[in-house]
Amino acid sequence: MTGRALISNYDALLADLDGVVYAGPAAIGGAVESLKRLADFDVELGYITNNASRSPATVAEHLSSLGAPATEEQVITSAQAGARLLAEKLKPGSTVLVAGSKALAAEVELVGMSVVWSAEEQPDAVVQGFDPGIGWTALAEASFAVAGGALWVATNTDMTVPNERGIAPGNGSLVAAVQAATGQVPDVAGKPRAPLFSAAVERLQAKHALIVGDRLDTDILGGNNSGIDTAVVLTGVDTLETILAACAAERPRYILADLRGLFEPYPEIEVSGGKHNCGGSSAYVQGSKVQVTGSLDDLDTWRAACSAWWAVNPDAKEAVSPTPCCLIAIPPGRIIRCLI
Repeated sequence: MTGRALISNYDALLADLDGVVYAGPAAIGGAVESLKRLADFDVELGYITNNASRSPATVAEHLSSLGAPATEEQVITSAQAGARLLAEKLKPGSTVLVAGSKALAAEVELVGMSVVWSAEEQPDAVVQGFDPGIGWTALAEASFAVAGGALWVATNTDMTVPNERGIAPGNGSLVAAVQAATGQVPDVAGKPRAPLFSAAVERLQAKHALIVGDRLDTDILGGNNSGIDTAVVLTGVDTLETILAACAAERPRYILADLRGLFEPYPEIEVSGGKHNCGGSSAYVQGSKVQVTGSLDDLDTWRAACSAWWAVNPDAKEAVSPTPCCLIAIPPGRIIRCLI
């Protein structure tokens, strides 16, 4: 392990919001303080979110109210990405049915499109984004328009969204309802597609950025697709177990408990004789089992386990978990356990 803070290797941080900075209206422990510390390392800060329900200005106001450094220009949303995608595919002045928030409608208007709310107006396209107040009528109008041949753009397809009460249905769940009604598949604008990340890097003029998120299938996959280093935190959707089982495309470079881990040295994994060592922990694979030495409460144990399991499953196309087994005591007083 080196003595340098992990974040000192980068010139910009692209932070997801839900599950990383806040859950619902409240900040996640240590997040605000960590975001403030970036200035001490001369690291630029940008926020990238798949939540299309609020405008960049509203998001920045929320972040500022929590004490986090934020301006409207630092916020890049999937609503903006969806509007840009529409502008690429449609002529100026085309009509777009919005199945989402007024913030999404405003982004559509900013790119020169005309917003409608009913399929009876025969829109050229439908754009669908997360809105906690959306109801059956809006989904039905979107379905009627898509079935009638309108171009369909989804800002994102996150199946769930974390908030202060737990995990709730996300935009992907609502997109799935329209898909079930129409048999059609939307074009997706936000994470994990690369353009949203590329736009953020360009806005910050970053040469070596780090993306931090809580979801493997959007934040980490999108960062990997964009050629940007990724870090996953354990304050949102994905868990140590799902990270261990991750397919190759969704594996993060770093595993952190929360944003405070950015300011700690990140331990190196040393491999010797098939054993992967991290800090005071180690792991190796035997058949379909991962055997570890070290406490399961120690993040280094899981880092070692991931390194070992990923090494023997380097090209996994789907999530694959080790076979579970019981605890086995080995002398002198140490515990070895196969991870589930």
